[in-house]
Amino acid sequence: MPTIRIPTPLRPYSGNNATVKVSGSDVNSALNDLTQQFPDLRQHLFENGELRSFVNIYLNQEDVRYLDGPETAVGENDTLMIIPSIAGG
Repeated sequence: MPTIRIPTPLRPYSGNNATVKVSGSDVNSALNDLTQQFPDLRQHLFENGELRSFVNIYLNQEDVRYLDGPETAVGENDTLMIIPSIAGG
């Protein structure tokens, strides 16, 4: 099963887990499984059914935006990382 690494700011919504095992054959289905396990995460990751613009997803150190986006295939031993953008002035 693929693993998703949860960033510290989102851990309160994932039962304080740093990593979560998910099922899914692509990024989208893996994230859907994650938000089924932890429904409170959905509002922090998605808006109107789409991944929020400030949420970046990496597959084994590669930004999925430069791969196949949400349709990027994931394997049993892959790791997805959720990286929220940080803004400030």
